[in-house]
Amino acid sequence: MKIHNTRGGRIFDAANYVFLSLIGIITLLPFIYVIAGSFANEAEITRRAFFVWPEQFTLSAYEYIFSTPAFIRALVTTVLVTLVGTLIQLVLTVTMAYPLAKKNLRGRKLIMSLVVFAMVFSGGMIPTFLLVKDLGLLNTYWALILPAAINPFSLIIIKNFFQELPAELEESAKMDGATEIGILWRILLPLSKPVLATFALFYAVGIWNDFMSPLLYLSDNNMWTLQMYLRQVTAASDLLGTGNVDPSYIPPEQGIKFAVIVVATLPILIFYPFLQKHFAKGMLIGSVKG
Repeated sequence: MKIHNTRGGRIFDAANYVFLSLIGIITLLPFIYVIAGSFANEAEITRRAFFVWPEQFTLSAYEYIFSTPAFIRALVTTVLVTLVGTLIQLVLTVTMAYPLAKKNLRGRKLIMSLVVFAMVFSGGMIPTFLLVKDLGLLNTYWALILPAAINPFSLIIIKNFFQELPAELEESAKMDGATEIGILWRILLPLSKPVLATFALFYAVGIWNDFMSPLLYLSDNNMWTLQMYLRQVTAASDLLGTGNVDPSYIPPEQGIKFAVIVVATLPILIFYPFLQKHFAKGMLIGSVKG
């Protein structure tokens, strides 16, 4: 719907549309170039500084990376760590946010003060590494999940959302004999789908794109995630564990980089549209009241 009905207003709207469209195109061009480069041969990538459509399509880069055991292992590892980590983070965040939403909870203000303090100040890289080491989590996938299991910002938003729900829902459920776990599972969680979907996406993207945690806590390259593999490819222009690939075959190095980037980005792009309808609503819910 048009906001301005005057001539000047319509010109302003048109200028906004053109400007935002140009910004959108400029933003998309690097992604389009990476996708096009992943389907191009090495000679074309070297010859053309920028293109959005390859002259000759080839799947050699994708065939190469999917024939590499190290890439398959890193991809499967990242998928499993993302799924398990997202589930654990959601469960821990919700089970902590629910009791903190109770205004009669003893020590609630103190706990919330500590949560806010943790959101503003972090322990730092070295203390966190020493803690992970003392807990015996080095070279385990738990080191990628547990240190960031509860995000203070997400906790506050979900806690505020629970506070905004009508108290009559819990009162009526308690009159029917429901326990606190039953109230949370049967009443509050079904009403929390937008906010849970939003933070599930946040958690999943954070774990999927996490590069620093594997770099710090995993010294075994057989346990590397996709981001560590991508770093190895882009930094060294080589792949780990070429495995069963024909030694006489020389793959396009730049094409491999582009193909790995596409594969690393594609899952998030696929799942985002299914959660997008909850995204804006979930970010606004619970963000007003404290």
